[in-house]
Amino acid sequence: MGEIWGMILAAGESKRMEVPKMLLPFGNLTMIEKVIDNIYASGVKKIIVVLGADHDKILKTIGLKHVIHCYNDNYKEGMLSSVKCGFKSLPDDFKAVMVFPGDMPLITPEIVRKIINSYHQTGKGIVVPVHMKKRGHPLLIDHKYKDEIDKIEPDEGLRSLAGKFRDDLLEVETDDSGILHDIDTRDDYITAINKNH
Repeated sequence: MGEIWGMILAAGESKRMEVPKMLLPFGNLTMIEKVIDNIYASGVKKIIVVLGADHDKILKTIGLKHVIHCYNDNYKEGMLSSVKCGFKSLPDDFKAVMVFPGDMPLITPEIVRKIINSYHQTGKGIVVPVHMKKRGHPLLIDHKYKDEIDKIEPDEGLRSLAGKFRDDLLEVETDDSGILHDIDTRDDYITAINKNH
């Protein structure tokens, strides 16, 4: 069996932000570069970026990173369509996938390692980090659920997988609120920038 992959969902239209979120400055990088670097720093070396809106600009920005990408024709249908696009583009022998929203640059390499270690130790097929009783990202999904992902209805969303297979779900407690902090508005962005310092 192959490796654990990181899947970055970067296809959204950034409607509330009104500018392409993935390309906003974050430290001395862009947001999408920060997410990629955090995943690499965790030890995960295989990364796929799912693109949609603004794909040309994002591709130009991440061109020097060692990632593969796929283009989601249905990106306007929401996050699940991007997840399905990503899964279809992975090699058949992947071991598991960790799904990262591209607007969550505060997910640290330590959190990623903790989730992977928990996956290896317990053998559970779905692993999710939890902070203050709230589930966050990234969600780790074992290879055995590849076909299940394709069956999820648009109105259910990826989280329904955890509901369907509760016996195979592991929640990993963490004191890091970065797993909950996505960036939808300018206020979110300013908060994240401040937390990053």
